[in-house]
Amino acid sequence: MNRTRAAWLFLAPALLILGVFFLLPVLAAFGLSLTDYDLYALADIHNLRFIALQNYWTLLQRREFWSALGHTLYFVIVGVPLSMAASLGAALLLNSPLARCKAFFRTALFAPVVTTVVAVAVVWRYLFNTKYGLVNDTLGLMGIHPVDWLGNPHWAMPAIILFAVWKNFGYNMIIFLAGLQAVPGDLYEAARIDGASAWQQFRHITLPMLGPTLWMVAIITVSGYFQLFAEPYVMTEGGPLQSTTSVLYLMYNEGFKWWNIGSASAIAFLLFAILFAVTMLMLRMGRRGGSV
Repeated sequence: MNRTRAAWLFLAPALLILGVFFLLPVLAAFGLSLTDYDLYALADIHNLRFIALQNYWTLLQRREFWSALGHTLYFVIVGVPLSMAASLGAALLLNSPLARCKAFFRTALFAPVVTTVVAVAVVWRYLFNTKYGLVNDTLGLMGIHPVDWLGNPHWAMPAIILFAVWKNFGYNMIIFLAGLQAVPGDLYEAARIDGASAWQQFRHITLPMLGPTLWMVAIITVSGYFQLFAEPYVMTEGGPLQSTTSVLYLMYNEGFKWWNIGSASAIAFLLFAILFAVTMLMLRMGRRGGSV
């Protein structure tokens, strides 16, 4: 009994901080999503009305919401596999016995993760510039006409995906590298003695042993990519023709551009519900495959 009391005493400060700075704001935001809290209510609280689930119903009928959700799904479906492939490839190279200066390359490849998104996005805007960007200059050397990367609705989202993959793959690379270093070397030695090729070793040893790590990285990456905001905010401002407007960017516009706080809160909880459902589905698939 004394141990239980002592445990609660030690936990109390952390629980208090979580309750004040996390739980209460979440409950307050959910309460706002059930109201028509807008600029008029901000000026006079008496203009605030309780409208129950009307914000949610209105959002589900808005073309802008489904369009933003489609852009977000496109970003996730294309960006997550690319990010994981780049992360795993870099980890395999760094884990190779032939790799030298591993500490330097680990630091260099991880550096974009800790770099400010806004600062790096500004640099990438210049790289994608139609007239004097390095990307188009390189394409010109190969005889390819310049591409309006950030001004063409067909190319804006792929450009943002490339930037996001470069910016974030280093984090997953470190996790994959830790997983690779935990694989027993005896397995590879036995496979080489049996005549297994490098591809066969990767397919039958590396991937199965990395199963739990792969699923964990997939869930983390999906959760992060669903929260797409900073990249389109800095690089395209949701354009062109709203082709890079994500769910979070739509929420930002509703809340801080049009001051529809109730609608913006509803968007946040709809995104949470979608992300929660996707995460639960991935966890179930991982358990069925024996990876989680």
